Amino acid sequence: MMKPELYDTTLRDGAQSEGISFSVSDKLKICGKLDSLGIHFIEGGWPGANPKDMEFFRKAKNLRLENSKLVAFGSTRHAGGRAASDKILKGLLEADTAVVTIFGKSWDLHVREVLKCDLDENLRMISDSVGFLRSRGKVVFFDAEHFFDGYKGNKDYAIRCIKAAESAGAERIVLCDTNGGTMTSQVFEIIEELRTTVKTPLGIHAHNDCEMAVANSIAAVQAGCVHVQGTMNGYGERCGNANLVSIIANLKLKMGLDCISDLQLKTLSEAARYVAEICNMRLDDHQPFVGNSAFAHKAGVHVNAILKNPKTYEHTDPHAVGNKRRLLISELSGRSTILKKAEEIDIDLGKDKGKSTKILKALQEMEHKGYHFESAEASLELLIKRMMKKFTDFFELEDFRVIIEKRKGGKTSSEATIKLKVGKELEHTASLGDGPVNALDSALRKALKKFYPTLDEMHLTDYKVRVLDEKEGTAARVRVLIQSQDKDDSWWTMGVSENIIDASWQALVDSVEYKLLKDSKNQEARRL
Repeated sequence: MMKPELYDTTLRDGAQSEGISFSVSDKLKICGKLDSLGIHFIEGGWPGANPKDMEFFRKAKNLRLENSKLVAFGSTRHAGGRAASDKILKGLLEADTAVVTIFGKSWDLHVREVLKCDLDENLRMISDSVGFLRSRGKVVFFDAEHFFDGYKGNKDYAIRCIKAAESAGAERIVLCDTNGGTMTSQVFEIIEELRTTVKTPLGIHAHNDCEMAVANSIAAVQAGCVHVQGTMNGYGERCGNANLVSIIANLKLKMGLDCISDLQLKTLSEAARYVAEICNMRLDDHQPFVGNSAFAHKAGVHVNAILKNPKTYEHTDPHAVGNKRRLLISELSGRSTILKKAEEIDIDLGKDKGKSTKILKALQEMEHKGYHFESAEASLELLIKRMMKKFTDFFELEDFRVIIEKRKGGKTSSEATIKLKVGKELEHTASLGDGPVNALDSALRKALKKFYPTLDEMHLTDYKVRVLDEKEGTAARVRVLIQSQDKDDSWWTMGVSENIIDASWQALVDSVEYKLLKDSKNQEARRL
């Protein structure tokens, strides 16, 4: 089987995802990351559709891509027009890329009701556009939009559309499941049939409206497609596009197809997170292969087996895709989980069953009260180290006060004052904030800044509150989760209380203590 070509359309199709908006700088950064991952073709956008995409193609000329070819995207000429004078095709030429992709209608329903032209004119639009671009020296990929729906509705016409592109010189015919409604078995059967009549190499472009985009893409390769399109993390309009991250991992690890190198595969998780960060989207913890929970084990029986042989509950090695195994601590954990977790944070519990039993019992009691340590591993590490007397707090609270004031016609304001000790030195500060938690966070940092200047590197990135017993109403216990981040890492901490400020304080303290603990470890490592 031929090594599949990987074609990424995050910068165009992915940008159509609700909540995503790329700057030119964002697109250039993602382009560089995709190149290092080993993607063969990167679709940069639709030149002429907006000033941003034209600026991107101008600046992209300065990129030194080692593995990827940049692709400009557009459509066939307008109905009733001429290819040589068509503005869309002119924009494609101005982008100055060696490869261009154009889409054209292959479903007679769209030709009649959207283009409002006759079926033969659509065939001429396809042929003229591909032929014109080929005459200007371009490598042309043809995206047959709505192909599978068209094939099911009018098989003969759908085939005539792609044959028109083939005859005009298209070097790839990409079959699009644009509405995302085709079943995997249909994809396989249709492509197998096409291979008997279409000689041009085929590609697949699947959408995820029935959550089958990855499966359909893999089936297409099995049926003979040599070109696979998708987006990083499956971003895209409606339910998204085929997730190129999962496609790469499946092609490489399950089908043995070297679409990228082993070394590039080990950067897959990092690349997925990098793109998510630029998109300002949180990477789904449960995303296959690269998600934070993809290789997380919670049940005691599972963990016990994993420690004996990872193959018992893992379908592949997490390190192959740059991810890692996580053993979650909860009331479901057994002693083996506690022992392994302690080992990960450099605490040797030895063969003393009493220590691990003590930790397990404490965890079970705390989870009964509403703690959820699998979601806050930084707080878990601090708890275990405190119980084993392997941790000394970096500061000691004397007291704090939070004042919330609302005046008639005015904005609600929050102010926090805090008194704490670092060693024998007392610090007393106050700070305003956008809300009570923000004010408390600001006051805490202000008090500690002169003692621990690296806290300037840290900021809060997420804050979540969960009511644990809705029946209690406003008196219910709440769980607060805080995500913090510095230049190297991110971590979650937690607090539980009937008072939301108290729960927030617990999580804030742990977030700062964990940062300082992490920094002290790094300093010790540098000294060694």
